[in-house]
Amino acid sequence: MNALLKSGDPRRRKLLRWGSAATVGGFVFGYELAVISGALLSIRRDFDLSAFEQGALVGILPLGAMVGGLLAGRLADGLGRRRTLLIDAVVFMAGALTAVIAPSYGVLLLARAVTGVAVGAASSTVPLYLSEISPASTRGRLVSFNQLMVTVGIVAAYCVNLAFASAGDWRAMFAVGLLPAAALLVSMARAPETPAWLHAHGRADEAEQIVRAVADGDEAESMLAGFRDSLREQGAGARLRDVLTVSARPALVVGLTLAVLQQFSGINAVIYYAPSIMEQTGLSASNSILYSVIVGLVNVAATVIAIRFVDRAGRRPLLIASLAGMSASLALLGLTFTLPFGSAESWLALLCLLGYIAAFAIGLGPIFWLLIAEIFPPRARATGASVATATNWFTNFAIGLAFLPVAAAIGEAATFWIFAGVCAVAIAFVSRYVPETKGRSFAEIQSDVRHRWHGVPAEGAAAY
Repeated sequence: MNALLKSGDPRRRKLLRWGSAATVGGFVFGYELAVISGALLSIRRDFDLSAFEQGALVGILPLGAMVGGLLAGRLADGLGRRRTLLIDAVVFMAGALTAVIAPSYGVLLLARAVTGVAVGAASSTVPLYLSEISPASTRGRLVSFNQLMVTVGIVAAYCVNLAFASAGDWRAMFAVGLLPAAALLVSMARAPETPAWLHAHGRADEAEQIVRAVADGDEAESMLAGFRDSLREQGAGARLRDVLTVSARPALVVGLTLAVLQQFSGINAVIYYAPSIMEQTGLSASNSILYSVIVGLVNVAATVIAIRFVDRAGRRPLLIASLAGMSASLALLGLTFTLPFGSAESWLALLCLLGYIAAFAIGLGPIFWLLIAEIFPPRARATGASVATATNWFTNFAIGLAFLPVAAAIGEAATFWIFAGVCAVAIAFVSRYVPETKGRSFAEIQSDVRHRWHGVPAEGAAAY
């Protein structure tokens, strides 16, 4: 985030402090998502779990996240983005504590479901908070910083798993998760509400104070003018049907399609199958936790690159380059299962796998979360982001459930080629329907979304 501080402007420092408070939610999200991978190795022994019970313990989190994503929209509109994150921190702590003291498999399953609700709420509300507190010039970097914190949380979980793996202490693995959850509670207690929410709820003076604390000159005036324009459209009380209005429907289609494409591009399926690919390489293949650390570090490094370029190159170029790299990597990965590469086969598979993960992290990974916080009109912003989030988590669950049976039926190579084809289709969709949001006001973004959908260039909008 050095780019946000390069001018030494105290306003940028305040923005970074408040933004960092919210992105602790991303860290907890990543930690809780990944900690089960190492904990399950010991849990299945202690509770003598069947394969189905192990799958349920993993799969319950995305189902809970789907519920949390839907609930977060109503809470964020009714109580505010900040209060929703405070509640989310408490739910994170409750889920982690219940897991630590769980006396039985059933209680542990409940704990992971509660944690899933918190994960879904965080994945929807944190990008929303960051997008609404940021000036347009830094919005991309700040929202993408949340995705970086998710990847750091994942690596932290893998490292904690590695530390406690020899002792088999899965309760300690979950207990460590209490620390970042408590940090989220403390940090958000000292952060403000977003000016967009305050202005929409009749607290214009407070909204202006916060805007002028993070932006000056034309940037501040542009944010305030956007809030005034939004207020005329906003109305009272956001509802689920608001995302189905004529003004919001194109953004809803874009958001839901990106949510499905992100998962049908194969990211979770590739990660699920990756241990067996790594086993062929001979590089610590027997240690799945160490493998996870390697993949996690590649994910972090690629996300850092995305943050550096998201407000320079723009969202669309990164998305298209990301999808092209993913498609090529998946196509080559499929070839490693069919062509006789000899001794180089395992190394080629490893390179394709890491290339795929890096391409995902540079574009489709972080930019999906950024776009769903930017493209919806004000009345439907929180609800639209929550619906897109819930769709993403449900698709995550469905792909995780279906991948192994499909791969067994048609073969690994054909499965990866299907994923590669989905990425190619996604390139066409992004090129036609996804707007460039870099440096643009919310009003300009919404205009571009509607005009792209109807096939008419937006008036006064640059061609991206």
